[in-house]
Amino acid sequence: MKLDQQREYVLRTVEERGIRLVRLWFTDVLGNLKSFAISPAELDNALQDGMSFDGSSIDGFSRIQESDVLAIPDPNTFEVLPWVDQKGAEARVFCDVANLDGTPFHGDPRQVLRRNLRAARDLGYEFYVAPDIEYFYFAPPTGGPPVPLDQGGFFDLTSADIPTALRKETIRTLETMGIPVEYSFHEDAPSQHEIDLRHTDALTMADSVMTFRFVVREIAALHGVHATFMPKPLEHIQGSGMHLHLSLFDGEDNAFHAVDDPYNLSTVAKQFMAGLIRHAAEITAVTNQTVNSYKRLVPGFEAPVHVSWARNNRSGLIRVPVPKRANPLATRVEYRSPDPACNPYLAFSVILAAGLRGIAEGYELPAEADANMFEMDDAMLEKLGIQQLPQSLSDALRTMESSSLVADALGDHIFEWFLRNKRAEWRGYKTHISQFETDRYLRSI
Repeated sequence: MKLDQQREYVLRTVEERGIRLVRLWFTDVLGNLKSFAISPAELDNALQDGMSFDGSSIDGFSRIQESDVLAIPDPNTFEVLPWVDQKGAEARVFCDVANLDGTPFHGDPRQVLRRNLRAARDLGYEFYVAPDIEYFYFAPPTGGPPVPLDQGGFFDLTSADIPTALRKETIRTLETMGIPVEYSFHEDAPSQHEIDLRHTDALTMADSVMTFRFVVREIAALHGVHATFMPKPLEHIQGSGMHLHLSLFDGEDNAFHAVDDPYNLSTVAKQFMAGLIRHAAEITAVTNQTVNSYKRLVPGFEAPVHVSWARNNRSGLIRVPVPKRANPLATRVEYRSPDPACNPYLAFSVILAAGLRGIAEGYELPAEADANMFEMDDAMLEKLGIQQLPQSLSDALRTMESSSLVADALGDHIFEWFLRNKRAEWRGYKTHISQFETDRYLRSI
């Protein structure tokens, strides 16, 4: 639908559905959802010219002396929210943030992804993503350890518990909001669940991930339950990942598929994978942006630790799933390190930039690593040329800091702010005295 037609559709829908408030959504640099509401009377003006707001109040946006920016609604993202309060129905629309002269604002993660998608488009490619999103349901936090709501395991059929009902309601809500779900099930850990979204273009998917996190938390809260996307909320069991199934399309054709290759991987796919492998350490601070993220990326908990690829080896960073019925449109690669706490706009941007660098410079894909690398010692891994992902946020930031690829993908504004913010997080973590330390050392030393 053309832009003018879509604007007319939005205005007509607001009038016909009796919408009382329209919420303008965008994210800060860390991926926290931000919003302000306008009345339907302001919507036409907002769609045409945007709505100004104080960017200096948003983390990673403007400085005080250059504070005002524009939120420009993207009418293609308009959706009526499926819950109605006593004051009537509401809708939401995602916004691109721009400078007052209408040029893209460099601190807006959505604009960053748009710019990287244009780079792919200049090479003839559209970037598609399908995420497998894991998360936990807990009792409301009380200051103690998280309290799971069930003791289910992988694929368990738990027909009458609260988490299963919440997951079903979440799926119905997502479908109502135009976000199709491919799979859902109970994950391996107690009270851990997974919902997999059907693949679509990367910008739509980044918006969908933000909507997904909002819907999961909102529905849980309505039922007195706490939902969290914290990567590793419980010790001794696996954390939550957001495995990303990636592909490039050239028109209607899957650019990752080749008929004459044993793995059905084209040269483009192999070079894209090689780019991810070569630059994996550089982009990890963005795909795994919290101190807690690195409590998940450890051996023994089904999360990747080693920078390698294989078809059916889940101990590596990249997996090449076997497509059903050898469907050429389903050929894809699965990037397994990201977690659901990341900013999807920035994560998709650096992943795409790494893959495109591999294509542009003709990187050669290393040999498949089909052994269980959790059973190998460091000497064996070094002999095979297999490196590890960064082992802490500090390590990841140090590697990112020297990466021209990440700096180019994010732009100077976000690159520099992200490093400053995350270094401050690491300093706070380093100076914190944990319960582990007091339990272990207070009486024994």
